[in-house]
Amino acid sequence: MAGGREIKTKIKSVQNTRKVTRALEMVSASKIRKAQDRMRASRPYARVMKQVIGHLAQANSDYQHPFLQDRNEIKRVGYIIVSSDRGLAGGLNNNMFRKLLGEFREWQEKGVEIDVVTIGQKASVYFRRLKVNMVGSVTHLGDEPKLEQLLGVIKVMLDGYSDGQLDRVFVCYNDFVNTMVQRATFDQLLPLPKSEESVAKHDWDYIYEPSAQDVLDTILTRYVESLVYQAVLENVASEHAARMVAMKAASDNASKLIDTLQLVYNKARQAAITQEISEIVGGAAAV
Repeated sequence: MAGGREIKTKIKSVQNTRKVTRALEMVSASKIRKAQDRMRASRPYARVMKQVIGHLAQANSDYQHPFLQDRNEIKRVGYIIVSSDRGLAGGLNNNMFRKLLGEFREWQEKGVEIDVVTIGQKASVYFRRLKVNMVGSVTHLGDEPKLEQLLGVIKVMLDGYSDGQLDRVFVCYNDFVNTMVQRATFDQLLPLPKSEESVAKHDWDYIYEPSAQDVLDTILTRYVESLVYQAVLENVASEHAARMVAMKAASDNASKLIDTLQLVYNKARQAAITQEISEIVGGAAAV
């Protein structure tokens, strides 16, 4: 009954795998609520910051900040790519990477060079294998990322744009829609897009203290940092949701496979018993 023993070994192996997938599903299910709370708590600040920056972009200030000035000729673009540190999250990261590679090809066909900074282990490993210029990376942010961990890679892109080395800066992440849907999203960080609330410039302006340059330098930097931080929080929530759904599907598939293997084992065992009975009957008849 060697075949039966092999099938029992397979059943045991699938059962052990199902234990792992169920454990991962439960862990992600317990963490997703906290991740959603952090994400939603940060959204109002990012939304209000976007409104303020939209007003500043339309105001008639004597000082025009470089972050607000659009550049007609694009020679080099920068991407801040946000991914997860761990796998087993279905196609969450790969779907975004494939979409991103399509954009890279479009830029390269236009003769535009690309700089990349990555946030998350998966993006770091993936884009190191490609022929793109990776200028920075940060990994292992954990389930509660801090803004201080992101300042380095953000500053690399801000300095590149301020120095004229970059003409566009984008952030790429998985936007959390709901538990079942996470959407790969690409947002333009620099130059800052105009406010959607107003098309024409206002005939008023803010009063800046101590000066328009000092205020805008600070607030625009904080604005970009808040957008990247919000993107990271959205991606963390998306990661837990995608992993929970993927591990639930894996556990269900393991259960179906166990049932199938158990049926095959029963048939093999029944055939072995029938063969043994036939041999005993045949031996008795010969005697």
